[in-house]
Amino acid sequence: MARPRTPLLSRERIVAAALALVDADGLEALSTRRLATELSVSGPSLYNHFATKDELLDAVVDSVMGEVDLGMFAAGADWRTALRDWARSYRAALAAHPHVVPVLAQGPGRRPNALRLADAVFGCLVEAGWPRGQATRIGALMRYFITGSALGSFAAGFPEDERLYADDYPHLGEAHRLAEHRRAVDEGAFETGLAALLDGLALRFDQLERN
Repeated sequence: MARPRTPLLSRERIVAAALALVDADGLEALSTRRLATELSVSGPSLYNHFATKDELLDAVVDSVMGEVDLGMFAAGADWRTALRDWARSYRAALAAHPHVVPVLAQGPGRRPNALRLADAVFGCLVEAGWPRGQATRIGALMRYFITGSALGSFAAGFPEDERLYADDYPHLGEAHRLAEHRRAVDEGAFETGLAALLDGLALRFDQLERN
Protein backbone atom coordinates (compact mmCIF):
# COMPACT_ATOMS: atom_id res chain seq x y z
CA MET A 1 0.00 0.00 0.00
CA ALA A 2 1.43 3.37 -1.02
CA ARG A 3 2.24 5.77 1.79
CA PRO A 4 0.32 9.08 1.76
CA ARG A 5 2.28 12.01 0.42
CA THR A 6 0.96 14.29 3.16
CA PRO A 7 1.34 13.15 6.79
CA LEU A 8 -1.97 12.22 8.36
CA LEU A 9 -3.63 14.94 10.37
CA SER A 10 -3.57 14.77 14.14
CA ARG A 11 -4.47 17.22 16.86
CA GLU A 12 -0.79 17.61 17.68
CA ARG A 13 0.15 18.42 14.09
CA ILE A 14 -2.69 20.91 13.73
CA VAL A 15 -1.81 22.65 17.00
CA ALA A 16 1.88 22.86 16.09
CA ALA A 17 1.06 24.42 12.71
CA ALA A 18 -1.44 26.83 14.26
CA LEU A 19 1.07 27.94 16.90
CA ALA A 20 3.73 28.52 14.24
CA LEU A 21 1.23 30.65 12.34
CA VAL A 22 0.34 32.69 15.43
CA ASP A 23 4.00 33.11 16.34
CA ALA A 24 4.78 34.42 12.88
CA ASP A 25 1.78 36.65 12.18
CA GLY A 26 -0.31 37.07 15.34
CA LEU A 27 -3.66 35.75 16.54
CA GLU A 28 -5.61 37.50 13.80
CA ALA A 29 -3.75 35.41 11.21
CA LEU A 30 -5.23 32.17 12.52
CA SER A 31 -8.10 31.05 10.30
CA THR A 32 -9.34 27.67 9.15
CA ARG A 33 -8.63 28.52 5.53
CA ARG A 34 -5.05 29.64 6.11
CA LEU A 35 -4.26 26.79 8.48
CA ALA A 36 -5.61 24.26 5.97
CA THR A 37 -3.37 25.80 3.32
CA GLU A 38 -0.35 25.55 5.61
CA LEU A 39 -1.13 21.89 6.23
CA SER A 40 -2.00 21.15 2.57
CA VAL A 41 -5.42 19.79 3.51
CA SER A 42 -9.01 20.81 2.98
CA GLY A 43 -10.62 23.14 5.52
CA PRO A 44 -13.41 20.73 6.55
CA SER A 45 -10.85 18.07 7.51
CA LEU A 46 -9.75 20.26 10.42
CA TYR A 47 -13.22 20.03 11.94
CA ASN A 48 -12.71 16.31 12.50
CA HIS A 49 -10.28 17.33 15.22
CA PHE A 50 -11.53 20.74 16.39
CA ALA A 51 -15.20 21.68 16.24
CA THR A 52 -14.58 25.44 16.38
CA LYS A 53 -11.81 27.97 16.00
CA ASP A 54 -12.13 28.79 19.71
CA GLU A 55 -11.48 25.15 20.59
CA LEU A 56 -8.38 25.18 18.39
CA LEU A 57 -7.18 28.45 19.92
CA ASP A 58 -7.59 26.99 23.41
CA ALA A 59 -5.43 24.04 22.39
CA VAL A 60 -2.80 26.34 20.90
CA VAL A 61 -2.63 28.46 24.04
CA ASP A 62 -2.56 25.40 26.26
CA SER A 63 0.35 23.98 24.29
CA VAL A 64 2.35 27.04 25.35
CA MET A 65 1.40 26.35 28.96
CA GLY A 66 2.75 22.86 28.45
CA GLU A 67 6.20 24.41 27.93
CA VAL A 68 6.26 25.80 31.48
CA ASP A 69 8.32 23.66 33.85
CA LEU A 70 6.41 22.52 36.95
CA GLY A 71 9.08 20.19 38.30
CA MET A 72 10.08 22.67 41.01
CA PHE A 73 6.75 22.07 42.77
CA ALA A 74 7.67 18.59 44.00
CA ALA A 75 6.40 17.66 47.47
CA GLY A 76 8.23 19.51 50.21
CA ALA A 77 9.67 22.16 47.89
CA ASP A 78 10.59 25.53 49.34
CA TRP A 79 7.72 27.74 48.22
CA ARG A 80 9.85 30.82 47.55
CA THR A 81 12.43 28.97 45.43
CA ALA A 82 9.67 27.15 43.58
CA LEU A 83 7.81 30.37 42.76
CA ARG A 84 11.02 32.00 41.55
CA ASP A 85 12.01 29.15 39.26
CA TRP A 86 8.47 28.71 37.96
CA ALA A 87 8.11 32.43 37.24
CA ARG A 88 11.28 32.37 35.15
CA SER A 89 10.11 29.32 33.20
CA TYR A 90 6.66 30.84 32.69
CA ARG A 91 8.11 34.10 31.41
CA ALA A 92 10.46 32.25 29.06
CA ALA A 93 7.50 30.40 27.52
CA LEU A 94 5.59 33.64 27.03
CA ALA A 95 8.64 35.39 25.62
CA ALA A 96 8.87 32.64 23.01
CA HIS A 97 5.19 33.05 22.08
CA PRO A 98 4.22 36.67 22.88
CA HIS A 99 1.15 36.74 20.63
CA VAL A 100 -0.75 34.31 22.88
CA VAL A 101 -0.34 36.46 26.00
CA PRO A 102 -3.66 38.37 25.60
CA VAL A 103 -5.56 35.07 25.57
CA LEU A 104 -3.61 33.65 28.50
CA ALA A 105 -4.37 36.77 30.52
CA GLN A 106 -8.05 35.79 30.52
CA GLY A 107 -7.38 32.82 32.82
CA PRO A 108 -7.04 29.04 32.50
CA GLY A 109 -10.59 28.22 31.45
CA ARG A 110 -10.78 24.47 30.72
CA ARG A 111 -7.23 24.14 29.43
CA PRO A 112 -5.56 21.09 31.04
CA ASN A 113 -1.98 22.40 31.14
CA ALA A 114 -3.11 25.76 32.51
CA LEU A 115 -5.17 24.05 35.21
CA ARG A 116 -2.23 21.80 36.13
CA LEU A 117 -0.12 24.92 36.48
CA ALA A 118 -2.66 26.58 38.77
CA ASP A 119 -3.00 23.38 40.80
CA ALA A 120 0.78 23.07 41.24
CA VAL A 121 1.23 26.66 42.41
CA PHE A 122 -1.73 26.56 44.79
CA GLY A 123 -0.78 23.14 46.16
CA CYS A 124 2.80 24.20 46.89
CA LEU A 125 1.71 27.32 48.73
CA VAL A 126 -0.92 25.57 50.83
CA GLU A 127 1.46 22.72 51.68
CA ALA A 128 4.02 25.31 52.81
CA GLY A 129 1.53 26.76 55.28
CA TRP A 130 -0.14 29.63 53.42
CA PRO A 131 -3.88 29.95 54.15
CA ARG A 132 -5.92 28.90 51.13
CA GLY A 133 -7.33 32.38 50.53
CA GLN A 134 -3.89 33.97 50.54
CA ALA A 135 -2.49 31.18 48.35
CA THR A 136 -5.19 31.97 45.79
CA ARG A 137 -4.32 35.66 45.82
CA ILE A 138 -0.60 34.95 45.52
CA GLY A 139 -1.23 32.73 42.51
CA ALA A 140 -3.24 35.51 40.90
CA LEU A 141 -0.61 38.11 41.79
CA MET A 142 2.16 36.05 40.21
CA ARG A 143 0.16 35.50 37.04
CA TYR A 144 -0.59 39.22 36.74
CA PHE A 145 3.08 40.04 37.17
CA ILE A 146 4.40 37.43 34.75
CA THR A 147 1.87 37.96 31.97
CA GLY A 148 2.16 41.72 32.36
CA SER A 149 5.93 41.51 31.94
CA ALA A 150 5.40 39.63 28.68
CA LEU A 151 2.88 42.02 27.09
CA GLY A 152 5.58 44.16 25.54
CA SER A 153 9.02 45.63 25.90
CA PHE A 154 9.38 48.72 28.08
CA ALA A 155 12.76 49.57 26.58
CA ALA A 156 11.63 49.16 22.98
CA GLY A 157 8.88 51.73 23.52
CA PHE A 158 11.31 54.66 23.55
CA PRO A 159 12.28 56.08 20.12
CA GLU A 160 15.99 56.23 19.39
CA ASP A 161 15.80 59.91 18.41
CA GLU A 162 17.91 61.83 20.93
CA ARG A 163 16.37 65.15 19.84
CA LEU A 164 12.93 64.05 21.00
CA TYR A 165 13.93 64.27 24.66
CA ALA A 166 16.45 67.12 24.66
CA ASP A 167 14.26 70.14 25.48
CA ASP A 168 11.03 68.92 27.04
CA TYR A 169 12.06 65.82 28.99
CA PRO A 170 15.25 66.68 30.90
CA HIS A 171 15.24 63.47 32.95
CA LEU A 172 15.11 61.29 29.84
CA GLY A 173 18.38 62.42 28.36
CA GLU A 174 19.54 58.82 27.89
CA ALA A 175 16.18 57.34 26.93
CA HIS A 176 17.16 57.06 23.28
CA ARG A 177 19.63 54.36 24.33
CA LEU A 178 17.05 52.11 25.99
CA ALA A 179 16.05 50.20 22.86
CA GLU A 180 19.71 49.39 22.27
CA HIS A 181 19.78 47.65 25.67
CA ARG A 182 16.30 46.17 25.42
CA ARG A 183 17.12 42.70 26.71
CA ALA A 184 19.14 43.87 29.69
CA VAL A 185 16.51 46.44 30.69
CA ASP A 186 13.49 44.16 30.31
CA GLU A 187 15.06 41.10 31.93
CA GLY A 188 16.53 43.25 34.70
CA ALA A 189 13.12 44.78 35.37
CA PHE A 190 11.54 41.33 35.58
CA GLU A 191 14.18 40.03 37.99
CA THR A 192 13.94 43.18 40.14
CA GLY A 193 10.17 42.88 40.36
CA LEU A 194 10.30 39.16 41.03
CA ALA A 195 12.79 39.60 43.87
CA ALA A 196 10.72 42.42 45.38
CA LEU A 197 7.53 40.32 45.23
CA LEU A 198 9.16 37.32 46.83
CA ASP A 199 10.85 39.43 49.51
CA GLY A 200 7.50 41.00 50.39
CA LEU A 201 5.75 37.62 50.47
CA ALA A 202 8.50 36.21 52.69
CA LEU A 203 7.88 39.00 55.21
CA ARG A 204 4.15 38.23 55.22
CA PHE A 205 4.87 34.53 55.66
CA ASP A 206 7.12 35.23 58.64
CA GLN A 207 4.30 37.23 60.21
CA LEU A 208 1.92 34.32 59.68
CA GLU A 209 4.27 31.94 61.41
CA ARG A 210 4.72 34.27 64.39
CA ASN A 211 0.96 34.69 64.91
